[in-house]
Amino acid sequence: MHESRGLGDVYKRQPMNREELLAKRNDLRKRLEQIRRDIRGGVDADAEERVDQVANREVLEGIYRSTEAELARIEEQIRNTD
Repeated sequence: MHESRGLGDVYKRQPMNREELLAKRNDLRKRLEQIRRDIRGGVDADAEERVDQVANREVLEGIYRSTEAELARIEEQIRNTD
């Protein structure tokens, strides 16, 4: 018997049309800009707060790299629709 993985998996496997790809690209670009702003933010003078901010920055940098990779995939798909 085949176990259902839910509708989310089905939608992920369906190719996006050019319009959807362009919208996704724009969303990712906006997300990257917001992350850049967050990363550039200063650190607090309080040592405890600074530890949390450094940890958060590391997480943001990971999200940034992941988002960049997703943007590259979307841009490649857009090029392939031309």
